[in-house]
Amino acid sequence: MRIPFDNSYASLPDGFFTRLDPTPVKEPKLLAWNDDLAASLGIEGGDAKTRAQVFGGNAVPAGAAPLAQLYAGHQFGNFNPQLGDGRAILLGEVVDSVGKRRDIQLKGSGPTPYSRMGDGRAWVGPVLREYLISEAMHALGVPTTRALAAVATGEPILRESGPLPGAIVTRVAASHLRVGTFQVFAHRGETEALKTLTDYAIARHYPDAKGPLGLLRAVCAAQAELVAQWMSFGFIHGVMNTDNCSISGETIDYGPCAFMDAFHQGRVFSSIDRQGRYAYGNQPQIVVWNMAQLATSLLQQMDDKETAVEDATEIVHDMPELIEAAWLRRFAAKLGISNPRPEDVDLINELLSLMQTDGADFTNTFRALGTEQARDQFTDRDAFDTWAENWRSRIKDEPAPQAVMRAANPAVIPRNHRIEQMIEAAVAGDMALFERLMTALATPFEETDPELQRPPTEDEIVPATFCGT
Repeated sequence: MRIPFDNSYASLPDGFFTRLDPTPVKEPKLLAWNDDLAASLGIEGGDAKTRAQVFGGNAVPAGAAPLAQLYAGHQFGNFNPQLGDGRAILLGEVVDSVGKRRDIQLKGSGPTPYSRMGDGRAWVGPVLREYLISEAMHALGVPTTRALAAVATGEPILRESGPLPGAIVTRVAASHLRVGTFQVFAHRGETEALKTLTDYAIARHYPDAKGPLGLLRAVCAAQAELVAQWMSFGFIHGVMNTDNCSISGETIDYGPCAFMDAFHQGRVFSSIDRQGRYAYGNQPQIVVWNMAQLATSLLQQMDDKETAVEDATEIVHDMPELIEAAWLRRFAAKLGISNPRPEDVDLINELLSLMQTDGADFTNTFRALGTEQARDQFTDRDAFDTWAENWRSRIKDEPAPQAVMRAANPAVIPRNHRIEQMIEAAVAGDMALFERLMTALATPFEETDPELQRPPTEDEIVPATFCGT
């Protein structure tokens, strides 16, 4: 197997990471492989056995520079001064077919100096969840890390529920730089390291940005667009800690994430988010909070801190307006509106309010607008009819509203109950549902598998998901 590594992060000072190889596993077996992604990364050759050896951590490929990255982070608002890759190894980087640098990282590949008493492993459930949902997000057009491979390790992983089958996912990302990567050096007062990191992030992701404040402005803009996309698809990240907030503006770390079925602004899936900090409706405020933490870190390297604080504050304070504009544009498209007006916010919010009151399915309601199936989502159909009359009046002069809606409203999403069913089957050795879901989710705006569009029955509802450990 040939992987055309072209590593840059490994050339940074040693204090940014710890060099080490992944820990070999007993019996690696390839569960899933992403042919299209591999081709775009320039990866050539290798049969299933070779791929399992490499992406199971048993064989370090030529040109790799394995390392575990250092970072800090606010976790549920509480600062931890040192986190880092506790169960991940960055093999290295490649330059893909469109000239973009991409990280290749093994997740679940064994303990590192940052494991904090953990075993550094993952079991097959969160591995397949991340693989499937990250690829579904990519198909929806949402910036995201992607999945290259999933490998069973042949070793049991001990968790509270007992032994579970181990697995490793290979994650591909624009980079693994996080808000927390900046926080660790700012907290330590390591100004030179912070300057080095800032220059590296600008060169890699935002070459037109001018200095630390230019980087802040660019990251804020990318994150504003990202969270608006999440909202438009009913996606709840679940653990928006600063160490899970990517500088590149990609969705990263698919732990207790999920797509909503019945709509509710306060919907939470994370089993540990008991206060609703990362609820669906709180995500715009949280991403602004995360950007404020990035600003605080970047400021530590500035000579004229007083002026820099004023400028950074203005950048962060402008972010809610960026999110609102992106949110309006995306939700207006879901209603068939190509050229939104400020007053369309009321039209959108009125529908969302009706959906929340009646427990209407988020995805299916938007997909069915203009048909009886949409009306059937509501118990107060008179209220919906009144709204629909106003909506039809609004879109009557819009160009091709049906086409706009079809392009904005998926027919199928990775519903939580289907993912749990898939995991249960995979643990038993049956990957058929995984393959079926992957096929349908590759073309989410097409109605190729109507059964997968069905919301859960009452006894199929999965009320909470758990961090991907």
